Amino acid sequence: MGLFERYLTVWVGLGILAGVGLGLLTPASFAAIAAIEVAHVNLIVAVLIWIMIYPMMIQIDFAAVRDVGKKPQGLLLTVVINWLIKPFTMAALGVLFFKYLFAPFVDPQSANEYIAGMILLGVAPCTAMVFVWSQLTKGDPNYTLVQVSVNDLIMVFAFAPIAAFLLGVTDLAVPWQTLLLSTVLYVVLPLVAGVLTRQWLRSNGGETAVSAFVKLLKPWSVVGLIATVVLLFGFQAETIVAQPLVIGLIAIPLLIQTYGIFAIGYVGARWLKLPHNIAAPACLIGTSNFFELAVAVAISLFGLHSGAALATVVGVLVEVPVMLSLVALINRTRHWFVPQTL
Repeated sequence: MGLFERYLTVWVGLGILAGVGLGLLTPASFAAIAAIEVAHVNLIVAVLIWIMIYPMMIQIDFAAVRDVGKKPQGLLLTVVINWLIKPFTMAALGVLFFKYLFAPFVDPQSANEYIAGMILLGVAPCTAMVFVWSQLTKGDPNYTLVQVSVNDLIMVFAFAPIAAFLLGVTDLAVPWQTLLLSTVLYVVLPLVAGVLTRQWLRSNGGETAVSAFVKLLKPWSVVGLIATVVLLFGFQAETIVAQPLVIGLIAIPLLIQTYGIFAIGYVGARWLKLPHNIAAPACLIGTSNFFELAVAVAISLFGLHSGAALATVVGVLVEVPVMLSLVALINRTRHWFVPQTL
């Protein structure tokens, strides 16, 4: 591992501090960057995530992608966790904490909105960042692509009815523009660029050239991650300082949900005897969240300054540090799984 990868947690921690500090010192600059968005998708953050994803996309071999269907257990695990477990456990935890355990600390209206925001996070499993987490755990890029693609396809049909059922609303409007734009920006475009790059490299130097180019890009992938962290925490710096207690209250059930879902996935992966390079991304897709979609729906349903919108933002803030801790755990427990194959 290079210097960046070896001390990634330190760099992310510094990025969080830098983001909050710069956000407080120069709020106008971050407000201007935050305004560069289309359909609630910030284009600057999208470019940085694209930089993170691109190296993994170069490694995708479509000849191997065709063989993914021969071992569907990883796909099955992803689907079961994302759509039959995660949304309902998130709703249950929200009710437990904000209707009962935290009831003395929040008013009923705010409690309902926090629960709604948590539910929206629970019904929006990850699309983009899972490619980054998969790369950091040496996940199989071909299988990860198929897992994300299947997940996105299900999301198109399942997000609205599950969210509407758990929120108790009948007229949930899904921001299709956000969903489709995010899929194009985070999956389609980097995939096309990766495939074209791989073909060019293979025709001019074979697999050696592909490996050398990916190795060259890896530090930039980590730089993209740190820059994303700085921006995300800079965007919310004033909220973090102004409402630390509320953010802490929301973060507790989100942390329990995240680690709990990961544990279910990891145990399930071992039970299914999945190889490590398939088990890792299978667990991380459900653990991570599609925060752009959750934030967009929360704003459209409850308003920009609502408790629901705040809860989805807290989900963004806790995600990167938590996911890094899980990446470290996955890498340390590689020996628990069967030898890696497709």
